[in-house]
Amino acid sequence: MKNIVIINSSPRKDGNTEILAKSFADGALEAGNNVEFINLREKNINYCRGCYACTQLGKCFQGDDMNDIVKKLVKADVILFATPVYFYTMNGQMKVFIDRCVQKYTKIHADIYLFVCAADTEKDNLKLAVESLRGLTRDCFENCVEKGCIIASGVTDMGDVSNKEVMTEAFYMGKNA
Repeated sequence: MKNIVIINSSPRKDGNTEILAKSFADGALEAGNNVEFINLREKNINYCRGCYACTQLGKCFQGDDMNDIVKKLVKADVILFATPVYFYTMNGQMKVFIDRCVQKYTKIHADIYLFVCAADTEKDNLKLAVESLRGLTRDCFENCVEKGCIIASGVTDMGDVSNKEVMTEAFYMGKNA
């Protein structure tokens, strides 16, 4: 049994990003894994102050929800980062979250999955968002391996992703995580 943490940065409840991430969660649960689904919209996460006090204290001095979330990332075997794409990159909630990982990023050792959702119908236009996420997951998280990536393009209205093949792909990624 693996500990799986899903970071959903969509501000929209039941939006395309959340629906896709829940499909991954359903597969992971069916396989008997522990899944923690974290909606950043429900958390109090301040922006990083760039003071690096966390490297001395072992946690951020701000005392918001991020300290607890980072502890979960350190214990995770698998992490899914799911974000909507706004103006060709991850949304602001995910970027703030990533910046705040500085306190323990060298302690995170997990298999990584990346999901991005956008109205844009051209998948190539969404690769910048994936590469931005990889700046953390590939270049900062040592000993982490990317196991899967889904680019859900052409999902404009809430629920559009439900009719896409990526839902099945996400389920089986979760089941085999």
